[in-house]
Amino acid sequence: MAANTPSLDLPLFPLGTVLYPGGQLSLRIFEPRYLDMVRECARTGSSFGVCLILQGQEAGAPALPAAVGTLARIVDFHNREDGLLGILAEGGERFRVTRTRVRSDGLVRGDVEMWPTEPTHEVPVELALLQSILERLIENLAPQWRHAPRHLYDDASWLGFRLAELLPLQTDEQQRLLELTDPVQRLAELRDILPRFQRA
Repeated sequence: MAANTPSLDLPLFPLGTVLYPGGQLSLRIFEPRYLDMVRECARTGSSFGVCLILQGQEAGAPALPAAVGTLARIVDFHNREDGLLGILAEGGERFRVTRTRVRSDGLVRGDVEMWPTEPTHEVPVELALLQSILERLIENLAPQWRHAPRHLYDDASWLGFRLAELLPLQTDEQQRLLELTDPVQRLAELRDILPRFQRA
C-alpha cells in the first residue's frame, strides 16, 4: 500500500462471516451501538466496515476484527417478524485497518486504508469450469444472482468472489481469499479446494 494512501475513520462491524466486494449481507440489528451506527449511516449516506471476527463474539464485548475487511453500504431496511431491524448491505471496496479504538458504547472504530478495485481480468480457459460450477451454485443458493449479466462470469474477480461466498469454506479460507490481490490466483485456489466438496 502506498504511503500516501489517505486514511478514513470508519465504524467497524466485526462478524463471523466475510463480506466480499459486490456481495450482499443481511443483518439483524439489535444492539444499541449498531442501531446508532445504522442511523448514522442512513443519515449521512456513509458506509461501515465489515471485518471477520478473530477473537470474541458478534454480540456483547467488543470483538477483535481482522485487519482486512470490506466496505458495506446499506441498500435496504425492513422490520423483521421478530420486531428487530433488518438491513441489507452491499459490499464495496476492501480496506486494511491500521488502528482501532473502542468507543464508550462498545462500537469499534478504525483508521482504514482503502484498497484499489481489482482490475478486470478475463477468466483463463483452464479455469472456465468454475463458471459452470458457479451457475449451479447460484441456481440452488443465490437467487439474487440468477439474472446476472453473462459478462460478469467472464470477470475473474466477480467469479472468484461469488464462488468464495457460496462454497462452504472455513472462515480462515474465506478471509485468505478476500486478502488475495490476484483474481486469477484466487480462482486457482478455489479450483484446488473444490475436490473436497465432490460427492464420493
